[in-house]
Amino acid sequence: MTLTQLKTFLWVAKLGGFRRAAGKLHTSQPAISSRIAGLEHQLGVTLFERAAGGVTLTAKGRALLVDAEKIVALAESIQRTIGAPEAYSGVLRLGVSETIVHAWLPRFLARFSSQFPNVDVDLAVDVSVTLRDGLLNRSLDLAFLMGPVSEYSVANIPLSEFRLAWFAGGAVAELARAGDTEALFDRYPVITFARNTRPFSEIKAALYQRHGPGTRLFPSSSLAACFQMVRDGVGVGVLPAALAVESVRLGEIEQVAMGWTPESLRFTASYVSDPVDMLAQSAAELAAEIAGTDG
Repeated sequence: MTLTQLKTFLWVAKLGGFRRAAGKLHTSQPAISSRIAGLEHQLGVTLFERAAGGVTLTAKGRALLVDAEKIVALAESIQRTIGAPEAYSGVLRLGVSETIVHAWLPRFLARFSSQFPNVDVDLAVDVSVTLRDGLLNRSLDLAFLMGPVSEYSVANIPLSEFRLAWFAGGAVAELARAGDTEALFDRYPVITFARNTRPFSEIKAALYQRHGPGTRLFPSSSLAACFQMVRDGVGVGVLPAALAVESVRLGEIEQVAMGWTPESLRFTASYVSDPVDMLAQSAAELAAEIAGTDG
């Protein structure tokens, strides 16, 4: 038997199907079927019960699972500690929250590409709840999201925090400087994160508690659009301060005081760790290093 056969066996067992394992391993379903058939032939046993909805482990398959996990984990550890990064190949399926995209993601991608020149990155930008689902259904290997993800098969490494602040431009900024927050919220909406995000829910609850349910919100899935609306004087924005530095420097917008500020956003690099995935772990650790140096 080969290491490739054992890794294939692990992913078929974890994902419950040949097609899903083929997607994870970036190969064809017939190739997966051939590897499993070869492994079963060498061992002289049936490892999976096939059904229309997928596959399940037989008693012999469950017995092999324990040893296969140990062998693959040891092989991955050897590759990481002794092998050259250039030996890694394939695709890293990476999901990223937009806040990270506008912060340090370009530096991460440059460093990752330099260290792992034979690995492609399949990048998806989305809200954290969708990225979490991607990790759990194994369509993503690694995600930079508002975490951690509380699931046994996912490991989490803390990343940088992003302080939130209020920003305004034009007439909205003038009204904010006057200190009349009630008039401001009566005339202008609050521009902030997409509706299906944790920051939106927390900001909405705080606004309703402090200023009443009549407070209007303009949520957007695009932070770039949020900042553009603030620059255009559409409303007052509560957004990541680190992403506003250049606009503030240019005088396009200014930070304003509204009497309170939402909690900072906390991100994690979360990756599938069952089965072990040393490439995703290495990428997560690299992200933590870069996020920790982000100015």
